[in-house]
Order: sequence, then C-alpha cells, then structure tokens
Amino acid sequence: MAPRPAWKGYLKLSLVTCAVELTNVVTHTEKVSFRVLNRKTGNSVKRIYVDAETGKPLEDGDEIKGYEIEDGNFVHIEEDEIETVQIESSHTMALDGFVDKSSIQQIYLDPPYYVAPADDVSEEAFAVIRDAMAGKKMAGLARIVLHNRERPVVIEPLGKGMLLTTLRYDNTVRQPDTAFGDIKAVKTDQEMTDLAELIIDKKKAKFDPSKFEDKYENALLELIRARKAGKKTPKAKAPPKPSNVVNLFDALKKSLSADAGSSSGKARSSAKHTKPKAGAPRRKSA
Repeated sequence: MAPRPAWKGYLKLSLVTCAVELTNVVTHTEKVSFRVLNRKTGNSVKRIYVDAETGKPLEDGDEIKGYEIEDGNFVHIEEDEIETVQIESSHTMALDGFVDKSSIQQIYLDPPYYVAPADDVSEEAFAVIRDAMAGKKMAGLARIVLHNRERPVVIEPLGKGMLLTTLRYDNTVRQPDTAFGDIKAVKTDQEMTDLAELIIDKKKAKFDPSKFEDKYENALLELIRARKAGKKTPKAKAPPKPSNVVNLFDALKKSLSADAGSSSGKARSSAKHTKPKAGAPRRKSA
C-alpha cells in the first residue's frame, strides 16, 4: 500500500511547472508503542479538554483556537479561518535559488520527505528539473507551507525522484559558540593524536544502515514477552560506566592493541572455518 501523501502541490522552475506530492521518509509503524489504560478496569482511556478555570469537560465543538494578545485576553480563530490563509507556498514550491547541498550546515537540516510526480502528465517536466539539477550537481531552495507553518526547504535529485529536506530558520538555531564557547583551547600531543588516528583507521567501515540495531527496542520486547508469559519483571541492570582515563597515552596504546587483537582473532576464526575443498591443490609456498 502506497504511503499517504503529506502534501500535494506544484514544483516550479521559472515557467516550468509539474504536479508533485510529498511522502514521509521516516515511519514509526514498527516501533513499540504503549496505550494508556485504566489500572482498575484494564480499559483504554482517552484525553478530553477541560476548562482550566471550572474544571468541567468541554462538549464536542466547544473548543476553539486562541491567540493571546495580552495577559488573559485572546483573539478567537476558527479552523476554517485558518484554512483561508493561502500564500504561493501553500500550493507551489518555486525553485528560486540553487546551492551545493554540502554548503548547508547540518544544524539547519530538519525532517526529509520524498518528492514524486503526482500524475503521468507531470513526469516529463519532473524528470527535466531533476536531471538538470543532477547534471549541475546542485540543490534547489524553495518554500513550502507544512502543518500551518511556512518552511524553507532544499530539494535535490535522488534516484528516479527527489528528496526534500525542510530547513530551520536561522533565529531558531543556537549557534555552536553557545555550546562550545567555554571549551578551552588544548594543545594536543602529536604522538597521541597519531595513535587515535590509527584506531580510527582500524575501525574504518562502510555506512550500512541495515546493520543498525535498536537494542532498547529489543529490551522492551523482551520485557513484554516476559510479562505476557506471566514472568516477573527482570531487575534493572545498570550498564557498566566507563572509568576515568588516568593516563591518556596508555589508554590509546591499549585501545590500539585491543583492536589489533580483535581483528587478528576474527581473521584466525575466518581461516579456521574456510577449509580447502576436497581434491583442491594446495598452494606452494614461495
């Protein structure tokens, strides 16, 4: 079943326009989720709006959005009034600038969406825009209204489709100096840095997200299975805390030795399990 579009509208490059739709990249359907129950009856519960002053629950249709203009005074806004607020980016993403995607700092990147043509008529124009950006190795900047907010976005080619990443506004992003400003400048020892680089080389790998494992999720599932089987909840075991490094140079050398031993152990294990085929000639040593 195809995912439900999160947004439908148009992608525009100058006078070229095509209908597109956005779908979520991230899904949470496979995650463990809990429902809130009444402990006494076992029935599920539901949330209801309650008047903050009287404590009485609201009837259906009694709630309304309000914008506070001063302490305790609100302007009332109906849902259909919000829907009347329409600007170009409510329905059209106009590509009004192009950048190298790598020039955008990670701190500005927000959730991504897949972009695909919404109908057969739009496929050719969509492909032209996609292939032109791929040919120039550029990403397009645009704006889109999502969830009642206009957001800047960056759009780039991705296979047969495109990837849209929403961007954060500059005034909502704390700059690195606010977190790193108190870090003192440290002159590092080159020999220790070289050792750390050797450890990095030993641990070099290819990015493979299929190897990621949610160990916390697995632990939750074990708890659920235990409770389903009527077993007692296992006592929580705090993971061992890493000890403070007393001698950094020795710790680096030991780390390098441990990694080297682990690698050679794996190699020996692999060699043990790789037996020569029957009748296969043995290599002569040089």
